Amino acid sequence: MELGELIVWVVIGLLAGSLAGMVVNQSRQGFGLVTNLIFGLVGAVVGGFLFDKLEIDVGLGSLTISGNQVAAAFVGALILVVLAKFLEGRRHPPKKQ
Repeated sequence: MELGELIVWVVIGLLAGSLAGMVVNQSRQGFGLVTNLIFGLVGAVVGGFLFDKLEIDVGLGSLTISGNQVAAAFVGALILVVLAKFLEGRRHPPKKQ
């Protein structure tokens, strides 16, 4: 992977993680810059794997990085964010009053 491709993946990871964080948290900041980036990058791997295995092509065409890969990164990040929120809720159940 060349430096330019790495930079593009970091930007896409940040966008995907931020969007997923905004959707789940209903906040403009998501989880914060670093956490959004981590969710986005790991989500890109998860989403790419799922889209490949399920043969999903959203028909967004190709760029240096295809629109399909961007969609996969978002879906993967969203899955991770929802899973993290679920696990956080199980670890810290609501306090009884």
